[in-house]
Amino acid sequence: MITLVLTNRNRDLRIIKNCLQSLEQQSCADFELVLVDYGSDDDYKVLLEKLICEYPKVHYLDCPVQGQLWHKCRAINIALQQTTTPYFIVGDIDLIFAPTFIAIATILAKANEVHYFQYGFLSQEESLLNKDFNLYEVAFKGNDVVTGTALFQTSALKALHGYDEFYHGWGAEDTDIHIRMKNSGFKVFFYDQDILVKHQWHPKVYRSKESIHPFHSQLERINHAYMLQSEGTQRTVVNQNQDWGKLALSNEYDKLDQVDIVLQLKATLLEVNAVLAQMANFKNEVVAFEIKAVSGIEKIKNQVKKMIGKKYLPIYEMDTVNNLMLETIIKQYRNNPYSYQYNRNKKQLQFKMYFL
Repeated sequence: MITLVLTNRNRDLRIIKNCLQSLEQQSCADFELVLVDYGSDDDYKVLLEKLICEYPKVHYLDCPVQGQLWHKCRAINIALQQTTTPYFIVGDIDLIFAPTFIAIATILAKANEVHYFQYGFLSQEESLLNKDFNLYEVAFKGNDVVTGTALFQTSALKALHGYDEFYHGWGAEDTDIHIRMKNSGFKVFFYDQDILVKHQWHPKVYRSKESIHPFHSQLERINHAYMLQSEGTQRTVVNQNQDWGKLALSNEYDKLDQVDIVLQLKATLLEVNAVLAQMANFKNEVVAFEIKAVSGIEKIKNQVKKMIGKKYLPIYEMDTVNNLMLETIIKQYRNNPYSYQYNRNKKQLQFKMYFL
């Protein structure tokens, strides 16, 4: 038996409905379906949960992580930790599945193998139509680099501690798990005999300068470099120094409303580096961090002092502070309840964290 997990954040409900409908129509109904919502907006979730009620097969997991970086790996691992079926498929919420998908996956499932499936990408116009799976015309086929939907032996994936939770945002996590499976001696096969999954078109989500949602400007490039290092060092088991697949509990996130300490800082090298070190000293406390850019006048004064050889105060640009803070969270505190905002226009950063 197979468990199929889908992860979501604020995806178009029409796309989700098409996906769930295709899974409702499977010729083989002997599978479990888990949908993990990782931090969708509250008003959106009301509509999502109403939609899910139409599909009783869906086991819904809600993670109240609004104001956090997108973390697909943790969302997958949360489902993985609860899975008891012998096999586990990671899918995408923007796919529609052939009626025979589960039946074929069940035949392919073997203890020493990983299988992943070729994508057929639909055009924008085709995605808006309502057709049977086989009638959707594919605009172009994905190659074997597209690794998003894969079938694993559950126990083998758990033995490697699941997906590597260093990866946040988008990019490289799917390839990483395939590399680690190969390093562990598993054979990895690309299924391209037929198109069993078709990808619905949707606009790419770009972060505007007006957005206050957490965003690291170099994260995708860091993810790629990290993946190459994992490949070069023959990594297999990951997530060894922090819990993995940790469920986001509402009672812990509710504590963010009761702040114990407020730290108001300027974006200087001294204050920022000090607070990054100070974070290790907090325990069972909710800390609110408020960091603002150094004023233009102070920057000019410092520049003059530097030019004439006097002591000056090293200053960070706010984008640098933002990246440093997010990197620290990713590496050390990613399982802690937190809520993060960075306003680029106002040049200020605010976030709260419950230090467990």
